[in-house]
Amino acid sequence: MKIAIASGKGGTGKTTLSTNLSAYISEKRKVVLTDLDVEEPNSGLFIKGEAVNTETCYRMVPSWDKDKCSFCGKCQSVCNFNSIIKIKDSVMVFPEMCHGCYACSELCPENALPMVKEKMGEIKEIKTESFDFIESRLDIGQEQAVPLISQTLEKVDRRFDEKYMKIYDCPPGTSCPVIEATKDADFIILVTEPTPFGLHDLTLAVDAMRFLNRKFGVVLNRYGIGNDDVLDYCSRENVPVLAKLPNDRKVAELYSRGKLVYREIDNFKEQLELVYDYLNKLEKEAL
Repeated sequence: MKIAIASGKGGTGKTTLSTNLSAYISEKRKVVLTDLDVEEPNSGLFIKGEAVNTETCYRMVPSWDKDKCSFCGKCQSVCNFNSIIKIKDSVMVFPEMCHGCYACSELCPENALPMVKEKMGEIKEIKTESFDFIESRLDIGQEQAVPLISQTLEKVDRRFDEKYMKIYDCPPGTSCPVIEATKDADFIILVTEPTPFGLHDLTLAVDAMRFLNRKFGVVLNRYGIGNDDVLDYCSRENVPVLAKLPNDRKVAELYSRGKLVYREIDNFKEQLELVYDYLNKLEKEAL
């Protein structure tokens, strides 16, 4: 199964759940954890292992060849992202805005816009004692996370077969990077917190997952603060609540030291068992 761990907002506990759940499940079966929050990957802070491979990733952007250009302006007219502008006898290319669709390059009558490689980031494979970890990191200054997320997912599918449970630590929010990270997942776990902000952004995430026609459930983090509005919402909307991770100062202390929580807090481990049992049930039903 491919399990995406997402949230409507940042700071809800996606990485806490991703790292602890991966380590817990690895005690029972093969697991690969992938950090797809490529702009700010931090799962690696909680994982001790040895880097076994690093792969440089590129995206394709147009490069203007002035000598071939006839200044017809077709490149500007076909670009839906305003990444190419013709100004008199010059063509300006803005690679940060380019989505790599090849339209300008393929439709240029003079072949004056060949596509060239541009480094955008890297994918690092790390081997721990109990499971595999893939960290994908976007280079500073790069604007678009989606191409790197897409390449990372392709690498994970090539590298790890169906014997592995694949867990994705996704970017926060409901924008394009989240859609890319969750679109092929078998199940999405939405992490939220019992606060007005948590409820508001959970509703956005639920709407996004329903639009994508994905199966999903909720894990409530920091359970014990706030009120029951999130639980009431899930009840009304028939959204399954998989677990309630306790609001415990010791959790924060362990997190701040880069330690896995479930190994030292029994209640936290019990909640992970509930999540795993639910995922196990879904997997058996799909067979």
